[in-house]
Amino acid sequence: MRYFDFLFNNDLLKVLAICIVLDTIFGVLRAIKQKKINSNIGIDGIIRKVGMLTSVIFFALIDVILELNLIGFIPDEVRKAINLESVGIASLFNLLFIIFESLSILKNMIKCKLPIPKRLQTLLENIFNKFTEELKESEEK
Repeated sequence: MRYFDFLFNNDLLKVLAICIVLDTIFGVLRAIKQKKINSNIGIDGIIRKVGMLTSVIFFALIDVILELNLIGFIPDEVRKAINLESVGIASLFNLLFIIFESLSILKNMIKCKLPIPKRLQTLLENIFNKFTEELKESEEK
């Protein structure tokens, strides 16, 4: 019973679900805008997102059974900013997946040419160009 309470009252899991939905919407909009609708890419994305949710749910079960607390791995400033008292494996992966999905949302917004503040867009484009090849590939085509 503790496990289901943990899952249904987990704000990070709710945020991850919202990020996954937003990333999917922006990914579809990007595919429509670029006229590159591809079911294989869509299926791969769905598999990845289901894998993320499945792993977080599995790690939540481990957290409830073992009562792990990895709070020492999170800097104090971050802990205070997001109001965390304990961090289990599920929370740690949840935070990583939220960051991953958020970056993907921002990348899709840039590729859809949505109005983003110029300084933020420049910063994000520099980061994406430095660490990924995806923005470069779309500009070349």
